[in-house]
Amino acid sequence: MDNKNLITFIHVAELNSFTKAAEALGYSQSTISFQIKQLETELNSQLFERINHTIALTEKGREVLKYAHQINKLTQELQKSIQDDDMVKGHVRLAMADSLCNSMFQERFLDFRTRYPDITLKIITAGTDEMFRLMNHNEVDAILTLDSHTYNTEYVTVREEQIGVHFVAGAANPLCRRKLSVQDLLPMPFILTEKGMSYRRLMDEKLAERSLEIQPVLELGNTSLICPLVEQEVGISFLPDYVTEAYVSQGRLCYLDVSDFEVAVWKQLLYHRSKWLSPQLESVLSYCISREFAADAPPR
Repeated sequence: MDNKNLITFIHVAELNSFTKAAEALGYSQSTISFQIKQLETELNSQLFERINHTIALTEKGREVLKYAHQINKLTQELQKSIQDDDMVKGHVRLAMADSLCNSMFQERFLDFRTRYPDITLKIITAGTDEMFRLMNHNEVDAILTLDSHTYNTEYVTVREEQIGVHFVAGAANPLCRRKLSVQDLLPMPFILTEKGMSYRRLMDEKLAERSLEIQPVLELGNTSLICPLVEQEVGISFLPDYVTEAYVSQGRLCYLDVSDFEVAVWKQLLYHRSKWLSPQLESVLSYCISREFAADAPPR
């Protein structure tokens, strides 16, 4: 049995599409169809029901998928057992919150490239729901979320930590010297990240519980652009501490003392339990831990 046919079968089954599987594997769609037909002939079983332009696993197909995962995992483990540790190579796909990209790739990424020159990375920035969809369909190998706490037995939590998040203003803003309620902030101009994204969504949901809403004057996906605007008194914002701490320590921004508003935001690094922890994925996860998590953040 050709292992390539099994890998193709796994991709078609998880992506629920011959076309998407062809794109993911770099094959033509006719090659994908031929490989699946070969596998069906060899097993003397129909693996997919094809109705109009949709496909679905048959009962036999679902059974074969379980074995295909096991065979693929054992094959990869065999390759790992005979692979030279100094020759870790491969491609890793990582989905993450946009605001984490700066800290992830500044300073030490060159060290990573020097140590693992044969590992290539694809970074996909997405909202939390989209990240989990990508992981569940094997379109990414791991995700780095910034959202409410997630626990699900389908996922392995590599590392997690709760992070601070504050309303911030320019250091010269009079609000910096007052004790405030969230109601005091509502008339202020706000510069926020995109609606529906991670901590912005959590803030909006918390406000909605009290029938409150903020209408920002500007929405930006890039937090590195928001901080200078807040410093220039264009508006105030709501941002995680890892984005603002350098500005605050330099006296350019301040954390506003808002006593009646608290949002729990968690940073979590996860991969699917069915995913084999390849040497290249393990190396990337270790790098993520070193860049994104405090030394005392709890491993899982």
